Amino acid sequence: MRKNFYIRSALSVILLMHSVVSIFSGDVNNFGRLYLDTVGFSPFGIYLAWAIKLIHLFSVFLIWYDPYVKAVSIFNILIFIFGIYLIHWQNGWYVVGGGTNGIEFNVLLICCFLQLMFTEYHSLKKEKRSS
Repeated sequence: MRKNFYIRSALSVILLMHSVVSIFSGDVNNFGRLYLDTVGFSPFGIYLAWAIKLIHLFSVFLIWYDPYVKAVSIFNILIFIFGIYLIHWQNGWYVVGGGTNGIEFNVLLICCFLQLMFTEYHSLKKEKRSS
């Protein structure tokens, strides 16, 4: 079984749903025009929104190929950090329960990507020593 199979599976499903649904519903365009443009990214808000969604979409597949795990992790971690800063921080910690739209889910995703990234790094390092 591939290392971190369960983390890769969960991240793949989450990123797939997060990208495909918003692409087909038109939310990605609204996010770019109605949010990103208004917080200072105009006139590039829509392009940035599409870049984020396409990174998530391509990550679904690239996360399964060990040479791309580190790059996929870094790109997604940066997206989630900016998401925390721009959107979720003002809402506190909780996504549901003690609040809404907080940072807890993004923090969990960042930790999953860090685990994936550093597990792969250490396994590659061990393989190089034994060669």
